[in-house]
Order: sequence, then structure tokens, then C-alpha cells
Amino acid sequence: MTDELITISPIDGREVARRAYASEAQVAHALASAQAAQGAWHAMGIEARGRVVSDAVDRFVAAKDEIARAITIQMGRPLRYTPSEVAGFEARARHMIAIAPEALAPIPAPAQPGYTRFISREPIGVALTIAPWNYPLLTAVNSIVPALMAGNSVILKHSDQTPLCAELIGRAFRDAGAPAGVFQFLHASHDIAQRLVRAPEIGYVSFTGSVRGGRSVEEGAAGRFIGVGLELGGNDPAYVRADARLDHAVETLVDGAFFNSGQSCCGIQRIYVARARYDEFIERAVALTNQYVLGNPLDAETTLGPVVRTRAAAEIRDVIQEAIAAGARNMIDSSHFKNASEDSPYVAPALLTQVDHRMRIMNDECFGPVVGIMPVETDEQAVALMNDSPYGLTAAVFTQDEDAALHIGRQVRTGTFFMNRCDYLDPALAWTGVKNSGRGVSLSAVGFEPLTQAKSFHLRSV
Repeated sequence: MTDELITISPIDGREVARRAYASEAQVAHALASAQAAQGAWHAMGIEARGRVVSDAVDRFVAAKDEIARAITIQMGRPLRYTPSEVAGFEARARHMIAIAPEALAPIPAPAQPGYTRFISREPIGVALTIAPWNYPLLTAVNSIVPALMAGNSVILKHSDQTPLCAELIGRAFRDAGAPAGVFQFLHASHDIAQRLVRAPEIGYVSFTGSVRGGRSVEEGAAGRFIGVGLELGGNDPAYVRADARLDHAVETLVDGAFFNSGQSCCGIQRIYVARARYDEFIERAVALTNQYVLGNPLDAETTLGPVVRTRAAAEIRDVIQEAIAAGARNMIDSSHFKNASEDSPYVAPALLTQVDHRMRIMNDECFGPVVGIMPVETDEQAVALMNDSPYGLTAAVFTQDEDAALHIGRQVRTGTFFMNRCDYLDPALAWTGVKNSGRGVSLSAVGFEPLTQAKSFHLRSV
């Protein structure tokens, strides 16, 4: 087993970072420091905590250009897009800071003469955030900021593909004067991560990643009676009704399928189109897809970068070829994308028709620029197909009839339901999933609940 992480850029295969994994002594020190710092951090009060966290956010955002380039170099998203992830980090952080006083306020019980009764929200202690590489800031901020605002200390374990993001977040909190031990990061192997999950000092684990990784976290936390938040990805569907504004639907869904090279948990992977609009939808989607520019993500004209590594690209190509062998048709000529090659992480986008739910593209997560499209006859058929998945993170309908959208949305088993939108996260709404997309919740007012412990006060006057 290696004792260090090595980050290889998917852009050109060069080494970006090499870091020693945390030793057992460093892990023990981090846990002890986090536990020791937490009480005083909570005692500072929510306004003082908010000032520190806000200052850290200010400092982080001020380094936007540096951070955006670091994301691009580490995981390959085009540089024209990575600054928006810094903006998303800021928006989510500021929203959770702003709503914290009200969300964390004591809950009063109905008035009763002679008694004072209320429920307070107490911090759970030390929160562990395990974040992935695909959206290295957005997945981390969801738990880091609300955990800190609630009075917890935080340890961040980031993906080996994006260690610089952990270091840049850590720098912002250090420069903002966060007390020692309140926010820390560790570069950790799988075994060390499991050691952290099992550590008695940890009171909550937030994990974003694969279903297999989520099972590993659950197994590590088993019997500890702590909260575990799991966001495990998806195979997200969209339905284009006959009354949809087709130009908007095509533009939104093609972006929802191919943005970040399809490496998004809530990206669109399945599209169902009303039969009457199907042919036109396909024609427009093909035309728009062919406008993408696959290439070096540091180049200004590039709109589609490489996937994270060559091995992942090979798995994506396997999904495409399996579908074609089973009768699907790829409407995109991959030769149009000159930089795509079999022995690289550069994958041409694929728009598959004549698909069915026996194919992997329609029933499992494919973390790449691939989408399957099927015609449907009725709303009822669309709902049945949307629900025919082991995942349930987000789903979308494109229509001009809000009543119809609500009727469909109430039938679809999903964590978030959109109308005329997709592949988006609103910090004012709960981020959650069902089925193999995981369990737990982050963001919004309810996102503070798993990071706090209810404590009842029942005071009697005598």
C-alpha cells in the first residue's frame, strides 16, 4: 500500500500534487484537537462564529482565479466554467450563514403557567466531511459551513484527485483566524478514512461519492449510533411534454447531460420525450451537441474537457458500446471530436436513441457525457419510466403547465423535482435523495438538523 497520494492531471497526464498520507499520530492529533476546540468554538456564540466563517469565505472567494485553475488542472473541467464553482461555494456558504440564527434558534413549547419549556439545538461535536473530486467545492461546503455555524468542529477528507482544494479551504480558515482545531483537513487513504469514520471523537459523517463508498461508510459507522449523510449519485431522468418550449428544453437538457463532461451526480442521463416532439428534439439536440468543443480545458474555446482519468473513459465507452450492441444508435459521430481517442480521458459526447431499460445507460449511473433518449406516449408512461431506476436524486419535467408538473412531481420518487430546469442545487431547498441515491439531507434550514442534537429543557417554578 502506498503511503502517499499522487494526483495526475487528466489534461496531459502530468503530476499535479504529491502528498504524504496522514500518519496515525497525525490522525490522533487532529481528532484530539477538533474535540478540544469544539466546546470553546460553540461557546463563542453564533454571531462570533458567523464572523469567522464569513471572513474565511471572503478570503476564499478573493482567490477565485487561483482556485478555479486548481480545479481545472486537477479534474479537467474547462477553465471557462470553474470560476462558477467558487461563486457557487460562496452562494451556498452565505445562505447557510444568513439563515443559521433562525434555523438554530430554540424551539419554544406552548406556554404553560409555571413552566419554561423549549428545545435547543446542540452541536454533535466533531463532523467529518468526505468530499469527492467532481465538484470539489460544492460538495464540501454543503456540510462544512452549516456544521461550523452550528458550533461543531470539522475535519475534511478530500479526494486524492483534488487535494489542493482541501488545502485552499484550509488556508482561508487559517487566514481568517479560525481557532486551532476548529477546521482541519487530512490527506487520507481509504484505510485512514475508515479509521476516521470509526473514531469515537466523530459525531457525524457527511459522505458524497459512490454507492459502494456509501456502504463502506455505513459499515464503518455501524453500532456507533451517529448520524451519517450519504449523497451517492444518480441516473437522473427528464421528461419533455408535448407542450414544452422545445428550444429551452433542448438547451437545458443537453447542458444538463454534458456539463462537467457528464460527471455530475444530478446530471441528466435519461430523457423521455413526448412522441409528437421526439424527432424535432433529437434533431435539435444533435445540432447543439455538435457545437461542443472537446479539448484542453485550459484553452478558452474548450467547452468539453476530459473525464477524470483514462480508466473512467474506458468504462464510459464500454457503456456506449454495450448499448449499441443491444440495438441503440449513437446520433453523434465521434470523429467530429478530433481530440477523442481510445487511450485517453478525452471522450466524445454520445446521444443514444433506440434505447431501453435493459441497457446500463438507462438503469445505472454512467459518469460521463452520455445520455439516452426515448419517446413516450403519455404522462403515465413517462412517470413509470422515470421511476424505473434504483436511484432517485433529481428529476425534471419540461412543460408550460405548472399543475401538470406538480401532478407528475408528486408521483416521481426523487429528492428534488424540477420544472423547466435541471442539474441545479438551490441552497434554500433541502438536498437529499432516495433509493440508492442515499439518505440524509444538507442545505436549507433542515440541513442543520443532522448536525445538531435536540436537547429538551423543562423548567418548573416552585
